[in-house]
Amino acid sequence: MEYRSLGRTGVMVSPLCLGAMNFGGPTPEDESIRIIERALDGGFNFIDTANVYNAGESERIVGKALKESGKREQVVLATKVHGTMGPGPNDQGASRLHILKSCEDSLRRLQTETIDLFQLHRPSAIIPQDETLRAFDDLVRAGKVRYIGCSTHPAWKVMEALATSEKFGLVRYISEQPPYNLLDRRIENELAPLCQKYGLAILPWSPLAMGVLAGRYPLDGSYPADSRAARANWPAIKDRVTLRALETGVKVIELAKQRGVTPAQFSLTWCKDQPGITAPIVGPRTLQHLEDYLPVFEMSLSDEDRAACDAIVHPGNAVADFFNSNDWMKARVNE
Repeated sequence: MEYRSLGRTGVMVSPLCLGAMNFGGPTPEDESIRIIERALDGGFNFIDTANVYNAGESERIVGKALKESGKREQVVLATKVHGTMGPGPNDQGASRLHILKSCEDSLRRLQTETIDLFQLHRPSAIIPQDETLRAFDDLVRAGKVRYIGCSTHPAWKVMEALATSEKFGLVRYISEQPPYNLLDRRIENELAPLCQKYGLAILPWSPLAMGVLAGRYPLDGSYPADSRAARANWPAIKDRVTLRALETGVKVIELAKQRGVTPAQFSLTWCKDQPGITAPIVGPRTLQHLEDYLPVFEMSLSDEDRAACDAIVHPGNAVADFFNSNDWMKARVNE
């Protein structure tokens, strides 16, 4: 197993991160725990969740699994804050009030004394960065958080945060978690180079493009009953599964078949070994999905394979919009 440094911290993590978004719905608790146990046995030492995943159920299940297994100290445990967790006006966002309260709630659900990586789930358009970073800084100094990161931020916002931390002597982000896959490569233009320059880990979400790159959607545009798009009640999720995305996915799937590997393995390996990438986040819905991902730890693609992928979607470009859940991204991908 080739473990990788989490940014410039020296903390070593597996080159795939176990995403817990499905735990507690649609994946039931018992199977979620089996997935966690198998992942740890198979080489994962990095788990990512968020307080909003199934209204805290994901955190609770992850905490229970690590507590019962006695393997908490073997895991780099990450969670996120920002999303709505209640009906009140302060039950979401990047304010000091919400961050401090959410940290206590996450610690309780995760049954741990310290969160290894506490991430701001989305950028705020109204809260000054020093307000957010001072709250994170206090949590680190109190020993409740070890490192901080951000998710789905524009490059300029990440740079502003780094400058703010340096100006005021505050803890700095050590990671960014953007959408990144063979259908949407736009982070290669600014965000990835920035992260490489300043030593931030890149932890891509949706490396399989919600299953499009794993061959889970037919070309007729319908949604299989167990697919992410079929379950979603958010139009942005469904909008990513366009005919152009599906046709592109078919080309990637054909490359995988020619090389004797599954589409998921091929697409994950491509993402895992792209420049600057630390650990793509894989979110198995079933134990079978996880078993399909495990061989990726030892897989690599040839220069010829990568050139073939570049011919399908040119570096820095996109054929599907995985930034469409963010109001800061104004550009849209032409279908």
